[in-house]
Amino acid sequence: MFELVRNYLTYLPKEPLLFNTALFLYYFLVLIFFYQFVYLRKQSRVLYLTLFSIFFYYKSGGLFFMLLLISTVVDFNLAQWIYTAKTKRIKTFLLIVSLVINLGLLAYFKYTNFFISILNDAANAHFSLYKIILPVGISFYTFQVLSYTIDVYRNQLKPAESILDFGFYITFFPHLVAGPIVRAKDFLPQIGLDIQLSKRDIAQAVFLIMTGLFKKAVISDFISVNFVDRIFDNPLLYSGTENLLGVYGYAIQIYCDFSGYSDMAIGIALLLGYRLGINFDMPYQSSTITAFWRRWHISLSSWLRDYLYIPLGGNRKGKWRQYINLAITMLLGGLWHGASWNFILWGALHGGALALDKLKNDFFKIPDAKWIRIAGVFITFHFVAFCWIFFRSPDFKTALAVITQIGSGIQFELIKAFALAYPLVAVLIAFGFISHLYPKWLEEMTINRIAKTNLAVQAFLIFIVIWMVIQVKGSDILPFIYFQF
Repeated sequence: MFELVRNYLTYLPKEPLLFNTALFLYYFLVLIFFYQFVYLRKQSRVLYLTLFSIFFYYKSGGLFFMLLLISTVVDFNLAQWIYTAKTKRIKTFLLIVSLVINLGLLAYFKYTNFFISILNDAANAHFSLYKIILPVGISFYTFQVLSYTIDVYRNQLKPAESILDFGFYITFFPHLVAGPIVRAKDFLPQIGLDIQLSKRDIAQAVFLIMTGLFKKAVISDFISVNFVDRIFDNPLLYSGTENLLGVYGYAIQIYCDFSGYSDMAIGIALLLGYRLGINFDMPYQSSTITAFWRRWHISLSSWLRDYLYIPLGGNRKGKWRQYINLAITMLLGGLWHGASWNFILWGALHGGALALDKLKNDFFKIPDAKWIRIAGVFITFHFVAFCWIFFRSPDFKTALAVITQIGSGIQFELIKAFALAYPLVAVLIAFGFISHLYPKWLEEMTINRIAKTNLAVQAFLIFIVIWMVIQVKGSDILPFIYFQF
């Protein structure tokens, strides 16, 4: 009995707390049960959710929750000092302190060994690599903290009223470990408001949790374990056709994995009375790479735009400078995803494509014809899928092997053999693509239908999705792809 209680209350490195685990469901049910007794009072509600969020982070990442608390205290005070500073010089100095501390911590945990490896290769040195564990979600909450201090510096935001409010904003568990990246100016004003949920709000939350869980635990995990991982583990064992289908599979896997997490995060937050912005909007429908980045990981792309691209000069310093700024922004965006040349190349490819897209629009007027939009969707998707090869591959050697196999030739007759050998994988990949085609009105109609049902029916719908997860899941719970960032 004691061992069971200890497992429930302590961090287990091999079993981190994730949205797609039964353990999280138990915790969330307990959270909701007691939440009904505190949600009417702002201070009680905020304290209750903050304590649960800290516990959630501890169960997800261990003692690194202390680092999160230190960051919260430091940046709360820095923002207060920035706001009350008498001169621009002092404000700028305090902002630089915030940038150095937060980016310094991120650089140490995420990039130390990468830079040591570069130094070893460049200077033929033999410096030892450190055993550094990356804190869960550090890239996400670092960007949230920086957006807060920068907005206060720009006089676009007043500091939080109390350290408890600020701590709640930073630690709020739905978006803590894998986004969306929430801006303080969007979240802090909600803290003092009364919690008011309509039937439609609850229905929308149920819909998002159901679809998010289905995307992640049914589509993404099954495709990954039963097909995609096999291809990228040893692409030379498979034909060009199978490698191509593996790339298509990964395109759907990463979309369902990350958008599934975002859907669950948004839905869970909404059930608690807080609204997070949309993070994915059918990105594979995009007819240009610019449109893709307006639809994919919206919270990150908008963050990079507002806090990196625009400060670099944006489009204010001429066309060629704009192209360079786009390339730099996406290059650093690639580095944000991971300490690897693969991620840097991935970012560089997207940066170059964005610059070329702007260049095209500046010098050519493209007719708004339906066939051109369809061709644009086809080309954009395949460019994005090509870039995913470098994102997914553990190294350049694997990425080049995948590309080489695809380049060796596609045998279309093998597609039928693939469908027969991997029938459920084929169905789920196809379903992932088809889901991009259903219109917004159908989603709204579904939510409205759910809103007309009672709580028992809504609970039953979630139970059906959980049952489907149990039927297809493997022996191990797969962490979210962006959990590592």
